[in-house]
Amino acid sequence: MSNITAEQIFNALKGLVNPDSISGLDINKKGEILFALSVDPAMGAKMEDLHQQVEKTVLSIKGVKKVTAILTAEKSAQAQTPKTPDPHGMGKNPVLDLPIKKIIAVASGKGGVGKSTVAVNLAHALAKTGKSVGLLDADIYGPSVPRLTGLPNIKPDTNDENKLIPFEEHGLKIMSIGFMVEQDTAMIWRGPMVQSAIYQMLRDVAWGTDEAPLDILVVDMPPGTGDAQLTLAQKINLDGAVMVSTPQDLALLDVRKGIEMFRKTDVPILGLIENMSTHICTNCGHEEHLFGHGGARVEAAKLHIPFLGEIPLDITIRQSADQGKLKGFEIFNEIAEKLNL
Repeated sequence: MSNITAEQIFNALKGLVNPDSISGLDINKKGEILFALSVDPAMGAKMEDLHQQVEKTVLSIKGVKKVTAILTAEKSAQAQTPKTPDPHGMGKNPVLDLPIKKIIAVASGKGGVGKSTVAVNLAHALAKTGKSVGLLDADIYGPSVPRLTGLPNIKPDTNDENKLIPFEEHGLKIMSIGFMVEQDTAMIWRGPMVQSAIYQMLRDVAWGTDEAPLDILVVDMPPGTGDAQLTLAQKINLDGAVMVSTPQDLALLDVRKGIEMFRKTDVPILGLIENMSTHICTNCGHEEHLFGHGGARVEAAKLHIPFLGEIPLDITIRQSADQGKLKGFEIFNEIAEKLNL
């Protein structure tokens, strides 16, 4: 068990950084440290030097096994970067040039609709087509991709360029903030910290190279229309968004808000998926519509977007998700084919 204290960390960094610039400090039992470090973007190239020096200093503390310092400077950086005028005030401002051919967001208007399960299985289905596919868990407050892919409590290594090496499992390159924190750790982070964490998981992960770029990156978005969603929509060239909803009116009301946000940031809507569409009784074969049925198909027609398919409330999909074993389901293969990426 680690006996490292916050006071030790602050004392070690005294003279390097202002203590007020450190926030979100987490020290787990294995001696792994995670915190956000607010810096002035005017530092330019010196910013990365400071980043490395801070991590090296904390790593020198007895008992510390791993250090992850996430730089945050979103507010100032946005103020200094010119943006294309936009009538909604939400214009896209891509600043990342990534070795990735296409980036697809899987999103939902609210939590609890099975978005992460859909994202993981859809990425798996796309990988089975022969393309190189990555999966980024951008759900900072509720990262579930590690469990869904059978990779809990495994910390990523870094390469010679100091980039995180994504895990390779199920034919996917996988990265999540969940690999860097304990499963039961509450992520009590402010908006800029969330934005910076997502930014770094895009920029500082070895997704591909200029010579061999990743074909598709599937991003499991957090639910709703907050800072994380806007960061992705405005900071990178999203090639499209796949929306996930259950059939009932309450979920569809929220999914409309998500679609509107993507439209205002000029992100194409690739289609809408109805999850938990029907339930077939394993004993008698009776079909039930526990959450209603067909609502997403009707909504897609109203909003003039493609309807990608109905995913049943199936015990084998649930077991696959809980066990972290992607088995490959025909419905996801069909959806991947419709996307034609």
